[in-house]
Amino acid sequence: MTDRRIDGFFYGLFMDSDVLRGSQVVAMNPRRAYVDGYMLCIGRRATLVPTPGARAYGMVFALTHDELETLYTAAGLEQYRPEAILAHSMEDETVPALCYNLPEAPGPDEANPEYAARLRAALGKLEFPPEYIASIS
Repeated sequence: MTDRRIDGFFYGLFMDSDVLRGSQVVAMNPRRAYVDGYMLCIGRRATLVPTPGARAYGMVFALTHDELETLYTAAGLEQYRPEAILAHSMEDETVPALCYNLPEAPGPDEANPEYAARLRAALGKLEFPPEYIASIS
């Protein structure tokens, strides 16, 4: 692979560049962003589910293909698949990006309160809207 970087939209714990560094990934060009038409769902892990009228917040980072592969071949993340999306930066820039999602939404009986708490902390650290942070459960 090359060192060419592509934009990826991250809505879970990978929004935290410290978490990425722990996976030996150096995220470049960080931008706070959102995607319309998707709702964040947390089961054992987080995923975005197409939902008219919804909005999900996250970070856009520039990463290499190798770095994306490193992240999504890690144990427990193999089921995530890349999808092309249009993210919108908080500065009103439209950014085509890859977004990794699960092929199926978590079931209603799935929950991960610890993950949700860590995600709320990451969103707060990144200064996302308080009402969005409060909606994470």
